[in-house]
Amino acid sequence: MSRVGTLPIGIGGGVTVTLEHDNTVVVTGPKGALRQQVDPDIAVEVGADEVRVTRPTDQKRHRALHGLYRSLINNMIIGVSTGYRKELEVVGVGSKAEVKNGILELALGYSHPIFFLPPEGITVNADPGRRGQNPKITIEGIDKQMVGQVAAKIRSLRPPEPYKGKGVRYVGEYVRRKAGKTAAR
Repeated sequence: MSRVGTLPIGIGGGVTVTLEHDNTVVVTGPKGALRQQVDPDIAVEVGADEVRVTRPTDQKRHRALHGLYRSLINNMIIGVSTGYRKELEVVGVGSKAEVKNGILELALGYSHPIFFLPPEGITVNADPGRRGQNPKITIEGIDKQMVGQVAAKIRSLRPPEPYKGKGVRYVGEYVRRKAGKTAAR
């Protein structure tokens, strides 16, 4: 049996889970509402204080979907109750990050500024940092996949390079450094 799929999903306070007729799970909570279409082969049972996901057979496809949908529903419950957050830092001399009218403006060492409009449901905040500190970007939302995707997109605008470590990185990310060509002498 699946270690992940067989675990029941606890429903916290203020969160309601409903199952629609076309096997769509709708989770509503204090931060918003999310919906997920579940494969017709996978059964979802909504109880008073927990949700269970079951599969009909031990086929490879059913085993894969079993754990997947259990994790997706669990992430939805966590998202509408507490939300998700990712933090990035911008490293480099002259690098800036600020939010104006909901649009993230980045100066990443290119000849032009980069403007990033976050998708609906995602909020982006920027702390410009004080003298000697790197600017920080905070991405928040209720959809775990969307928060991660937006963070990865912002990081891809200037990924950290291995020689001086300049670029956009996750807070706490380790960037492996290279010595450069002067180390050979």
